Amino acid sequence: MLKSIKTTKLIPLVVSAVILGGCASTQQSTQPAVEVVSLENVTNTPAWYLAKIQPGQSQQIKQRYTLLAAQAYLNQGDYNSADKLLLSMGNTQGTQPEIQAQHNYLQALSLRLQDKPAEALHMLSYRPDWSLPDWQWREYYLLKAKLYQQLQQPVEQVRQLSMLEQYLAPADRAQINDQIWQALQPLNDQQLAQFTEDQSNPIFAGWMQLAYLAKHYAVAPNELVRYLGQWQQKNPGHPGAFKLPTDLEKALNTKPYRPQKIAVLLPLTGARAGVANPVKQGILSNYVNQGDANVEVLFYDTAADVVTAYQKAQADGVEFVIGPLLPDNVNKLQTFLAQPDQQATAVPQLYLNQPSQLSGDTEDQYFFALSPSQEASDAALRLYQDGIRVPLLLVSGDAAGRRMAEAFKQEWMQLTDKEAEVHYYPKGDKMGDAVKAALGVKDSEERIARMKQLIGTSLEADFRSRRDIDAIYMVANSGELTLLKPFIDVSFSVFAQPVPLYTSSRARLDKDTSQTAIELNNITFSDIPWLIQPNNETAEVAKLWPTWRNSQKRLYIMGYDSLDLVGRLAQMRAFPGFQYQGRSGELSVTPEGVLERHLSWGKYQRGKFKPL
Repeated sequence: MLKSIKTTKLIPLVVSAVILGGCASTQQSTQPAVEVVSLENVTNTPAWYLAKIQPGQSQQIKQRYTLLAAQAYLNQGDYNSADKLLLSMGNTQGTQPEIQAQHNYLQALSLRLQDKPAEALHMLSYRPDWSLPDWQWREYYLLKAKLYQQLQQPVEQVRQLSMLEQYLAPADRAQINDQIWQALQPLNDQQLAQFTEDQSNPIFAGWMQLAYLAKHYAVAPNELVRYLGQWQQKNPGHPGAFKLPTDLEKALNTKPYRPQKIAVLLPLTGARAGVANPVKQGILSNYVNQGDANVEVLFYDTAADVVTAYQKAQADGVEFVIGPLLPDNVNKLQTFLAQPDQQATAVPQLYLNQPSQLSGDTEDQYFFALSPSQEASDAALRLYQDGIRVPLLLVSGDAAGRRMAEAFKQEWMQLTDKEAEVHYYPKGDKMGDAVKAALGVKDSEERIARMKQLIGTSLEADFRSRRDIDAIYMVANSGELTLLKPFIDVSFSVFAQPVPLYTSSRARLDKDTSQTAIELNNITFSDIPWLIQPNNETAEVAKLWPTWRNSQKRLYIMGYDSLDLVGRLAQMRAFPGFQYQGRSGELSVTPEGVLERHLSWGKYQRGKFKPL
């Protein structure tokens, strides 16, 4: 088993020599015991190891006990005491490589415990010519992999884990193989393709090749089987060739949806028809541009009753259903399909919204929503990847804003084990006061006022704003943002550097003017890729529907992507690492059938919106 916490072993070796003399007498001499101190295992307390250091011992033995004591301190989480011991050793150059390596390793481990992964990685450097026992190489590569994982660098994490495998017993490799496969899941096939020909590390390159094949051909099982066979022939000794990852085997055995008749359930008439029309137009545009002539798409009106529309589609022999769109209809149809007599005849379905609560059994059911809460979760991940560690959230006090704030907080807690700080602002005149309070300006102004009372009104002083935050995420609509941004600008004191500003697609302007674009300079927005990077399609849609706002264009793209997803959903669910590059985002499917989106980002710079 791999060890993350070490135990201690002290092995004294006593060497005796018996010298036979003449026949009249026997003379026996005993050589002093040779003390051998292993660094591999640590079980005792720091005090125990420090007490073992005695006058007259060799420098090497003293260094080994000091390293064991430092390791024991780190096992207790006391990195301050560990650092003092390591510092007391001075420069270990010229000592045994095993001692140099362990000194280096423990310094890096201490930095990791202090949440300084970049510094730890810089510290952790072994010379390739060092002759070290296997356990030290194992610990070295394992720690490097953890540091790269902490730094959100999965490619380098996999590289270190692939190096680690050569020092493992066969029984331990399955655990590392699972870690490698999990680390590869966030990467798309384009990212993987860059590393498939790495000649310096065949095991690493083999993993990248395997992940590339799995993602590139996940929706074409027959091709995937053929290419995997070729990969196994070329890599007979690769760890992944002995046993494919479990989810990859599952994806191979999953049959994709290949419907000839697809039903679309939307409110085609009535008060909500205007909301559904962009979705309908997106589906039709996809079908006209790249649809299969052998596939029929039928539209059913849910305005009167969604269950009746569904039953009509069933009677027409449809093999897959897209929709319904409205939340109430989603909940109503879910309740109907949960009845025992309906489950056997239910048709595979891609809902265009999420129910208020997922049922326990969602097999053949998928949920695709343009969820603001999901967008806030994705924003938390983006900020973390940008190196932000102390964000402050300024959130509108309405129900939608509170849901987004809660989603951001949950994701941030998973990423950092820390609470994200949230401040809610009211609409209207009190918005500025809320911003001042959040940035510490109000407290600073009150302190200045008290000083003036004590010293006199002639006192000149500038307010100070907080310096402990490194980004602000704003949950606002476009109207609120144009008011919120100036309040933030004037609330940063002359002594503080303004921090990066982020916000969601809710706040993005439908049409940029030179004035408003300048006002929103340096704000980073999330949005669907199709709206972040204008192209011929966006221009064509603008001509066909010139009155559409961004919210309608997002619904149009949702409809467009939904038709593309039909033939991919089964494999996406079976293989969680599979990501589809849709126009509405980088899409993946959870085991519960929920489609998750990673959005694109753009920034206003010098009065223009630029993709990042």
